[in-house]
Amino acid sequence: MEGKECRDCGQVKPAAEFWKRKASEDGLALYCKECFGLRNAASGRKRAAAQGRVMRPYRRWSAVPEGMKYCPRCQETKAVSEFGRNRAGRSGLGSYCKPCWTIVVAENKRRNHGSERNYLLKLRYGVTADEVDAQLRSQSGVCVICLRAAAKHVDHDHMTGLFRALLCFRCNGALGQYDDDPWRMRESADYLEGRSSHSRAMMLELGVVVIDGHARRLVRRLPRQGTARDDHLRERYGLGEAEVENLKRVQRGYCAICRDRAAEHVDHDHVTGAVRGVLCGGCNTGMGQLDDDPVSLRRAADYVQGRLIMRLPAADGGVRFSFTWPDVDPATVPVDGWEPYRAADGAHRRLLLEWEGRMEEQPGLRFAVSLSTRCRREVLMPGAQAVFPRLVAAAVSR
Repeated sequence: MEGKECRDCGQVKPAAEFWKRKASEDGLALYCKECFGLRNAASGRKRAAAQGRVMRPYRRWSAVPEGMKYCPRCQETKAVSEFGRNRAGRSGLGSYCKPCWTIVVAENKRRNHGSERNYLLKLRYGVTADEVDAQLRSQSGVCVICLRAAAKHVDHDHMTGLFRALLCFRCNGALGQYDDDPWRMRESADYLEGRSSHSRAMMLELGVVVIDGHARRLVRRLPRQGTARDDHLRERYGLGEAEVENLKRVQRGYCAICRDRAAEHVDHDHVTGAVRGVLCGGCNTGMGQLDDDPVSLRRAADYVQGRLIMRLPAADGGVRFSFTWPDVDPATVPVDGWEPYRAADGAHRRLLLEWEGRMEEQPGLRFAVSLSTRCRREVLMPGAQAVFPRLVAAAVSR
């Protein structure tokens, strides 16, 4: 059959313009596709009106020109380039144009999750905005590692995906540079204090722990004497290219801290200008983000091991956080009032590491370290709180 007359519009149209219908003698529907769509739309809108719903005006899908697509939200026909990709769709394109898609997604997030922030927190870290705000109040708004900056960034364990705490930008970035490795953080603290294995190697090989090239920086006033790299090293660190290579030789070509990656970056004290060693990118950047501070480095090491933040009984019968030694309720300390507690905590952690280093030589120290840990973690022996401050004071006076 070449054509057929539609009962509604009365036009004779090709057979391709009719749907198939087995009940008909010719196997085609009684109405053309366009009139069939109008009948279905009228029936559907009649049912919707009876239910109190309002549907959009009917629009025939095939009326859209080739290379164009209709957006149901802005009700405009646009070029297919204005639509994002969607492999699940029959056409391979999104249902809405790109501007409308952004609005629809934001509306869905607010409707289903309360806010876009809440949606992202649940997606990335598995916590809600209310839980993050509660954690921030428990920390009294301060970063639990450095105790100096406001906590604004959510930190999580990259292995387990579990939420840990809120940190400042620099501390959060430093953990990533160190790959959450507590050994590298503690080794960096010893490196800064001149007590690491690299410091001993420097003393044995060169007779000094650090190289003070400050006086030789005057070479910047003289004409260039070597390669561009040699002049740059002399201007910035007071060491020539050959001296840096000799420093790498002392380190066997590896980072002075982790001793696992290639030594690429000259590290120096930003106050005195003395060169300490040659580090890999991660150790050099991570140490810089923690302001070359041994206290923050040791606190960060304990943090990634789950030994920094403790839950203790609160005065109101609930639970509060504690992340310093001696213990102090974070709610009682302003954001800029942590410096005394930070200094005492740093001395305590350094003293514990010294004890642990001598435990093999003096087994009696094992009891002292265990006792300090019990007083810190479980608060079982209040009397000991009066003993350990004297030990901390002795460590600070060294």
